[in-house]
Amino acid sequence: MSLQFDFENDVNSLMQLDKPLQSGPAARWEKKAHEVSQCGNNSLHSLSLNLSHNYHNSSSFSPKRIGLSLSHSVNKTPSSAKTPKALKTKTPGKLKPSSKNTSLSKTPSRGDRFIPNRQATNFELGHYKLLSDGGSDGLGSLAQEDYKRRMSENLQKASGVSENERILAFKAKPTAAEGFQNNAKVLYSSAKKLSSDQRKVRHIPTTAVRVLDAPDLGNDFYLNLLDWSSTNNLAAVLGRSVYIWNASTGDINMLMSMEGSDDYVSSVKWVRDGQHIAIGNSNAEVQLWDINESKRLRNMKSHAGRVSSLTWNDYVLSSGSQDGFIHHHDVRVQNHHVSTLSGHSQEVCGLEWSKDGKYLASGGNDNIVNVYNEMETKPLYSFTDHQSAVKAVAWCPWQANLLATGGGSADRHIRFWNCHSGVCVKAVDTKSQVCAIKWSTHYKELVSSHGYAHNQLTIWSYPSMQWMQDLLGHTSRVLYLAISPDGQTVCSGAADETLRLWECFAISPEQKRKSKNSNKLGSSANSKINTLFSIR
Repeated sequence: MSLQFDFENDVNSLMQLDKPLQSGPAARWEKKAHEVSQCGNNSLHSLSLNLSHNYHNSSSFSPKRIGLSLSHSVNKTPSSAKTPKALKTKTPGKLKPSSKNTSLSKTPSRGDRFIPNRQATNFELGHYKLLSDGGSDGLGSLAQEDYKRRMSENLQKASGVSENERILAFKAKPTAAEGFQNNAKVLYSSAKKLSSDQRKVRHIPTTAVRVLDAPDLGNDFYLNLLDWSSTNNLAAVLGRSVYIWNASTGDINMLMSMEGSDDYVSSVKWVRDGQHIAIGNSNAEVQLWDINESKRLRNMKSHAGRVSSLTWNDYVLSSGSQDGFIHHHDVRVQNHHVSTLSGHSQEVCGLEWSKDGKYLASGGNDNIVNVYNEMETKPLYSFTDHQSAVKAVAWCPWQANLLATGGGSADRHIRFWNCHSGVCVKAVDTKSQVCAIKWSTHYKELVSSHGYAHNQLTIWSYPSMQWMQDLLGHTSRVLYLAISPDGQTVCSGAADETLRLWECFAISPEQKRKSKNSNKLGSSANSKINTLFSIR
């Protein structure tokens, strides 16, 4: 029992590194000093015996001879002795080397003990490892081994160290930079994606299927100059005119043109029937046109600045202006202006109703996103997380309360909002200006258009927001996006005065077969239900 307590006392004394060792083997310099002292005492003792013997046997006594014998006996002491500076007795190890004795060397000023960096040392982990068995010897039961394993895991979790970490360390490990990338490399690579980040789920064509020339397409971040109708007609604003391109036949017709040289069209938006289109211009007017007759039906004026954004909710047309106001127009009545929303202090450049018509989302140059509940004049939520103008506003087609918004060059983030709770559910840094966002109706994905430095379209998977593919081809920032009525083709308009068509959401043959089978099943089920109702 006493041996066990002695062992524990020795271990505890070893753990206290700040105090001198109380027990254990002596240091090397202590052994050398002890040997030197014993050697010196033995030589002096033998010298005294010889002197006494010579004194009795010889009648002459020479002090000079005594000094010679003394120096001779001392020089036979080992020359490699190492003694501390504090030792007051002169030892042969401190003799200066001469021509006759070149083996003598200077004793090192520092000791030979390993003194670790105590700030980088984990004393608790070291104490545990010294007291632990260091492995199972086969004598303990399974319950004891399981108990030891659990205690070891809990200690590692509490101390924040791994199992293979060293007890003593010369210095603390330097913290690694995030991503292990050079700052210059990050600066010059900009938003370059790695091929390992790509989610290979389906084939996405990376080249445009068609490129259309669009001269005088406006290079203005705050305007909305492109829209695709439910009847497969694409409306594009070129300079002062609005052109209609029939995607089915390829025919192009000019619908209207502004009369003044300084006037221009600032926004376009199709009605859901695809037969009428609303056009906003720089004269603060909102015009309603019939494309079949190429005739203007109404000219509604209520704003004090250009109308830069438009959106429809059945028969109600909502317009956002440079004056910071949103107006609701009832196109059925003569007094069309029925409501005014004043939630922004600067130009309203993004505006869209949800699919169910319950929410209206607006984004402005004041970096604010407002969400209105139906026709109420005060916003239900005001989101201020963006650090730049918000033009990209898009509602999710399969989740009515999910809103996606994108910020400008100073923000570069796409944020997702739950409009039931008013919480930002996700945010992703796109590394470039976000100009427009469109959701896919066939996949749980979305596409965003960007500006500097790559002027690309990026496809993201939702809800993980994992980057899937970049669509490159434009040489200037991609300001406008429109999606075809079948949801398979995306049209992008850029400041390089081109329109490009991308089949990024094309349905695969397997999905087509599945949809046909589901339609057949649905039609057969409906016929059975009808027969049942007819029998009843």
